[in-house]
Amino acid sequence: MKTYWRLLGFAKPLGKYAVPYFFCTLLHAFFNAFTFVLIIPVLGVLFPTDGGAVQLVTQMPPFAFSKDFLVGALNYILYQHFGAEYDKMAVLFLLGGIVITASLLSNLFRYLGQRIIENLRINTLCRLRNMVYDHVLGMNLGFFSNERKGDVMARITSDVQVVQFCITNTLQVVFRDPLQILSYVVVMIGISVQLSVFSVIYLPIVALLIGSIVKRLRRKATQVQESFGELTSVLDESLSGMKVIKGYNGEEFFGLRFSAINKKFSDISRHIAYRQQLASPTSEFLGIVAAAGLLIFGGSLVIGGHLDGAEFIAYLGIFTQITRPMRSFTDAFSTINQGIAAGERVLALLDTKTAITNKPDAVRLDEFRDSIEFRDVCFAYEEREVISHVSFTVEKGQTVALVGPSGGGKSTLSDLIPRFYDVCSGQILVDGRDIRDYDIHSLRERMGIVAQDTVLFNDTIENNIRLGNMTATREEVMAAARVANAEIFINETPAGLDTNIGDRGAKLSGGQRQRLSIARAVLKNPEILILDEATSALDTESEKLVQGALNKLLRGRTSIVIAHRLSTIHNADKIIVIDHGRIVEEGNHAELMALGGVYAKLIEMQQLA
Repeated sequence: MKTYWRLLGFAKPLGKYAVPYFFCTLLHAFFNAFTFVLIIPVLGVLFPTDGGAVQLVTQMPPFAFSKDFLVGALNYILYQHFGAEYDKMAVLFLLGGIVITASLLSNLFRYLGQRIIENLRINTLCRLRNMVYDHVLGMNLGFFSNERKGDVMARITSDVQVVQFCITNTLQVVFRDPLQILSYVVVMIGISVQLSVFSVIYLPIVALLIGSIVKRLRRKATQVQESFGELTSVLDESLSGMKVIKGYNGEEFFGLRFSAINKKFSDISRHIAYRQQLASPTSEFLGIVAAAGLLIFGGSLVIGGHLDGAEFIAYLGIFTQITRPMRSFTDAFSTINQGIAAGERVLALLDTKTAITNKPDAVRLDEFRDSIEFRDVCFAYEEREVISHVSFTVEKGQTVALVGPSGGGKSTLSDLIPRFYDVCSGQILVDGRDIRDYDIHSLRERMGIVAQDTVLFNDTIENNIRLGNMTATREEVMAAARVANAEIFINETPAGLDTNIGDRGAKLSGGQRQRLSIARAVLKNPEILILDEATSALDTESEKLVQGALNKLLRGRTSIVIAHRLSTIHNADKIIVIDHGRIVEEGNHAELMALGGVYAKLIEMQQLA
């Protein structure tokens, strides 16, 4: 129940929708029931009792919520229009017009109610998706290392879709169906208390049977949402790694994997569908059984003179209609159960707190003035230690290179500076202050990052570069591309800066993608530049051109450069050699070569290569 109330909170302000929906539903229920009440005077005109004489009502009866008042009021209106002599055809035309008007009003208010529900549904869905997406964007990178991306996508899309129907069906359960059932019951009691007592007997039976059917839906609904998450994950991985799958003839393996998860998802969905579909036929069958009993019992009342024939036919008409809102009522409950199951997954995501947060008294870093200092820094991915007691300082304006064997922890060190991860122990200080004391957004504003894995988006060349500075002019975007040696290939594309580069830049070569990533960093013009294998995807000619541009960009700027190609960092002010998460050597190129240690061996191996 706690989950349900939390989900309902996403529909705020609920009163904005609930109040007008209540009145629309109330009026729909009234005119809908009134339409069936009109059957009585119509049949009275066609088949008059008492030897053909029609009962005259010469005065408006006192107002009351009863069948007698409605019938009496109609007869009074007929008397006012036609006097004592009733022309049956004229009366039928008038009654037909009243029936049409009542039906029109009933369906008009039903339509207005549905519009209100649709507005509630769309607004709730929009708000919930935005909230979940913003929450996911705010999570630290470690969260995405532990979660399957497809499952997160399923929660934002499929699960949220189910949750919003749970919320909107609440108004249906609270207002629409109960008001319709109540209006029918009031009219039925007004026609015959005996028949109403008889018909009410079967309602608890229906409730018990339907309750037993939908009771186990919630657990199955949770399983189907989890299976859909697995399905989305496999699909995302397959599309992302299509080149590898085809290169290793892995189509059959992935086909079988997808098929197995798809079958599991389909089996659970089928089980839920069977139970949902069983509820409606069961209640309908029980309704027919009860109607047959009513026909026999009511017929005996008519034969015995205890009930008018026209009233009995109207009663049967209303009774056949009451099963519809009852079925809708039970179906809504099953949907709400599914929504709660999906809601638990959505709320679990929303309740997951990011490990990287601002302190309540965090200060802005408006300008980088002095230095970046690593002070006895340790870091581990869960239980696996990656960085162990690392200490060094990067002075403002210096270019510091991190080199060493693969897997030594170089990229992890660079990820700690913008707080993609937080240190396990020790400190990273910017201008003498722990970076955890700074506002995260302002800290990252001072930095530009060119990662080892080039990340581009399915958008235009211009928008991919502009991510570095959303307010930049088109000329500034092109100037940044020129510095990154990207101008020539951009001009050769069909639409220049407006060319769409495809999913993750699939329409470009590896070198072109890397140069766009560099142009993005150039456009941001950061005070601190982090280059993680920035030239790794370039051919020799492009590497020389881009390296020349980067050298100009690095001049006078604080830079941390990670490079496997050691020829690119000869001119660094300081070179730090990292091996197994520790600093094993430190100095400039000449000093390290003279030392004849790890760095010298790496240089020798590359020269031999």
